[in-house]
Amino acid sequence: MDNELYDYSPIAGRETIRWPEGKRVAFYVGLNVEHFEVDKPATSIFAGTSHLTPDPLNHGWRDYGPRVGFWRTLKTLDRHGVRASVLLNSDVGDRYPQIVEAGRERDWAWLAHGKNNSIFQADMAEDEERAYLTDVVDTIGRTTGTRPRGWMGPGLTETFHTPRLLRELGLDYVLDWTADDQPFPLNVPGMLSVPYSVELNDISLFVSKDTTGPDFVTMLKDQVDQLAAEAEADDSGRVLPLALHPFVIGQAFRAKYLDQALEYVVNHPGVWVTTSDEIAERYRAQRG
Repeated sequence: MDNELYDYSPIAGRETIRWPEGKRVAFYVGLNVEHFEVDKPATSIFAGTSHLTPDPLNHGWRDYGPRVGFWRTLKTLDRHGVRASVLLNSDVGDRYPQIVEAGRERDWAWLAHGKNNSIFQADMAEDEERAYLTDVVDTIGRTTGTRPRGWMGPGLTETFHTPRLLRELGLDYVLDWTADDQPFPLNVPGMLSVPYSVELNDISLFVSKDTTGPDFVTMLKDQVDQLAAEAEADDSGRVLPLALHPFVIGQAFRAKYLDQALEYVVNHPGVWVTTSDEIAERYRAQRG
């Protein structure tokens, strides 16, 4: 079937996008803060035990994130003045309240990211999904003190009903459709797609492709330089998302490479360091 959620629109010839202060590239960090159930398979570093229950090897690797990796990554973001756009499982607020408190102290943006990263809603019936999404959004509003505006599904999963159901709950953008370097409207009134990345994503790079730390730094530099040049040539802004998971980027031997990458990006003269919420708001304001 054809994709009826959004229309084809080539990036050449679109209406101009302006970011604040004449900046060319809107940069945000999508920080995945997640909870994994101990008796279900999930993202794994070693397939040989991923089917076992319990699976100490892989679950422990994932659980390093909220226990250690998050706190190391937090210091790096603080050092560079980056406010995270947190892709938050609703289970996190009750299980790891210290993490939510740290984000509230820093005025981070909170996006709904499902209940946990062991449940995907792709096969849910509409009424079941409506109840599920309502619980997720209400819980995040309760634990963070802020009702989320944005959504990214666990594993970037949706049903064909998800954007409409989210709009009914007051959300106005999703990150799941990684099809562009600019925001674009969905064919659900009031809903936008904001860029996210499965390429500039620490799981894809470090776990799936064995990327080195120096290569990671080079990729971020190349990405921002190329986007800034294209935005300058077209006189229209671009978006640079960086997707991070504390159990991956938060490993000690990767810390200095995230530091080096952020040092370059946040000091780039063409970069607006922002959040996904602010990108959606700015884009929407220009489109009326």
